[in-house]
Amino acid sequence: MFEKIAALIAEQLGLDAAEIKPETRLVEDLKADSLDIVAMVMEMESQFGVEIPDDELANLKTVGDAVAYVEKLKK
Repeated sequence: MFEKIAALIAEQLGLDAAEIKPETRLVEDLKADSLDIVAMVMEMESQFGVEIPDDELANLKTVGDAVAYVEKLKK
């Protein structure tokens, strides 16, 4: 799951997926702005068949947070 989400984020932000680690922070490290995050979440929802409520976006601070949240929803 991490590899899929890291690849999705890398594609969205034009980065190398190899640079993305679970502890990588979306805003501070990857310089993602609010529009980038919304686009990433929409893509994750589409690819993984989950729904991430808007009020949960503030809790997704790292790539690992996003992975854990999607995995929790998939159970």
